[in-house]
Amino acid sequence: MKLGAYTACLHDRSLDETLKILGELGLTSAEINTGGFIGTPHIPIDDVLSSRAAREDYLGRFAQAGITLTGLNVNGNPLNPDPLVGPRHAADLRRTIELAALLGVKRVVTMSGLPGGHPGSTTANWVVNPWDSQWLDVLDHQWNEVAIPFWTDIQARAADADVKVCIEMHPHNLVFNPPTLQRLVEQTRATHIGAEMDPSHLFWQGIDPVAAVEHLGDLVFHAAAKDTRINEENVRLFGVLDDRFTRTPADRNPLNLGGRNTLNQWPDRPSWQFAAVGRGHGEEFWAPFLRALHAIDPDMAVNIEHEDTELDQFEGLRQAAVNLLAAAKSAGV
Repeated sequence: MKLGAYTACLHDRSLDETLKILGELGLTSAEINTGGFIGTPHIPIDDVLSSRAAREDYLGRFAQAGITLTGLNVNGNPLNPDPLVGPRHAADLRRTIELAALLGVKRVVTMSGLPGGHPGSTTANWVVNPWDSQWLDVLDHQWNEVAIPFWTDIQARAADADVKVCIEMHPHNLVFNPPTLQRLVEQTRATHIGAEMDPSHLFWQGIDPVAAVEHLGDLVFHAAAKDTRINEENVRLFGVLDDRFTRTPADRNPLNLGGRNTLNQWPDRPSWQFAAVGRGHGEEFWAPFLRALHAIDPDMAVNIEHEDTELDQFEGLRQAAVNLLAAAKSAGV
């Protein structure tokens, strides 16, 4: 099993400095961003696409640092009906599959995406609970007319490139839990589409990530190490479907997510929040989680994704690495 980090949390550092930090933390794997919601400072994409020498130089930097490049990450919304967002994110995904094949990287991480609710819509629409038949009409459109054709094409591209596309089961996407992941795979007859098992978004939905791993089995291709702390006293008042997010003021430089879209601010007293590995769930979760992943693929990569807002970029990564490595030792993987 390869334990490492998704390097987005170190985008203000050079690639070489980032790899050095990972090595000093005892990590041996890296996942690099190649498009979608955020930038690509850790990979010169055009050079790598066009030049074998550039590819050899790029991979050589990982080898020199003792780090394996185990994944390319292109999280975004490739089905977004906003013409400023969806087409670009979809193009990033197609380009990343090509890039992965050229680099010999076998895993591309992304999200399934979310279309509009009807033909001609320009705003994505997430149906949470389709108790009314009109919401099933929306889902029929989103799946049958948008998602299945798009992902059938992605499956063909991934199979041709011999690259596995690993979907993060993320709310505000069509695929957000094990049943929707299985639905996408079944309806596209996919052989090269499966799950990136990120427990953080499963925790707050009330899903047991270990049970999800065991249920999905060989459909789990890759994994993230990101924790979630459930704040029970706030859940009792606000529930986990909480709409108290607010806009980030322009003078605070909100993160652009494509087009006119920016990242909002979390509410005060959140019902749940992302946490570094071990700050939401202890070794009693992480060791069985790693064992379950190891049982599927002993060579699976598990990469830390640091989004703990209570810790700075380095301290959050350090704590996550310490706790992940301890859990792996306890799990015997």
